[in-house]
Amino acid sequence: MDKKDIRTIQIAGLKEFLQANGEKPFKAKQVAEWLWKKSAYTFEEMSNLSIATRKLLNDNFVINTLSIHKQQRSNDGTIKSAFKLYDNNIVEGVLIPVEDRMTACISSQVGCSLTCKFCATGYMDRKRNLEAFEIYDQVVAIKKQAEEQFNMPLTNIVYMGMGEPLLNYANTLKSVEFITSEDGLGMSPKRITVSTAGIAKMIMKLGDDGVKFNLALSLHAANDVKRNQIMPINETNSLPALKEALKYFYDKTGTHVTYEYILFYNFNDSIEDARELYEFSKVIPCKINIIEYNPIAEASYINTNQDTLEQFSKFLENKNVVVNVRRSRGKDIDAACGQLAIKEK
Repeated sequence: MDKKDIRTIQIAGLKEFLQANGEKPFKAKQVAEWLWKKSAYTFEEMSNLSIATRKLLNDNFVINTLSIHKQQRSNDGTIKSAFKLYDNNIVEGVLIPVEDRMTACISSQVGCSLTCKFCATGYMDRKRNLEAFEIYDQVVAIKKQAEEQFNMPLTNIVYMGMGEPLLNYANTLKSVEFITSEDGLGMSPKRITVSTAGIAKMIMKLGDDGVKFNLALSLHAANDVKRNQIMPINETNSLPALKEALKYFYDKTGTHVTYEYILFYNFNDSIEDARELYEFSKVIPCKINIIEYNPIAEASYINTNQDTLEQFSKFLENKNVVVNVRRSRGKDIDAACGQLAIKEK
């Protein structure tokens, strides 16, 4: 019989298992601390448990860890890792170093089902959701890279890698819990941003669940006709529906939302597009990240030119919108926004 991964078992279930096998239930808390606070990947490491207890755990459970299948380092210091999962599937994660911060960009699914036309992952099939512990493991691995390669702690986490986090809702929230809990990695939820292509009912669920992390919406067009062309998800989650969901989310959490907007040449980069974006952005307090487009082989979109970008940004700034222009990092190793895709096993 296949052994169950111990990290899929709640602490109450672990207590029951230990008691049923003649062990003290308090040991469950010690095991949980090894798993989530100290990121132990073998039962042998659990040195404050007796050899007999460790053998009992080893005989009944596994700890399915990921390994680094391949690693590339960009000229700008960005590190992309292809992580091999226990079932040989591969996902990618990225460490993005800048002067004052170290950001982990992590994946939530193997592949993606949303088929956004400008994103390399959108041209892959979605094979499966990641378990909460697999999302957590990416953070642990990238945190280690930040400490070993740059002598800096991991400061930020963005769920902007492969997959749509809100279509893996339970595991996404569970992973955030492991990362932010005092019994886990102890990071502040305000240092975490979950990015969605826009699943209206799940954005409302985030509000109902009172999440403390930041929310980003991949918008890229503030008119339904254009957004339908590049993001088929918009056909079932239109901009009016997203507006209502975002209002609901803000009313419940008080959290400002970030809109991500890639400027494609001659598609969504006119002053009229900027005006539509401004009208959409007025719904709740927000900021807008204008993102450089990173070309992929599967699509024919082109990045807008510098003059157009400046005019677009200036229009929004003149309306008192907070605008950040994000320059791509890791482009030379296909690690930049929208470029993550498994090209080989």
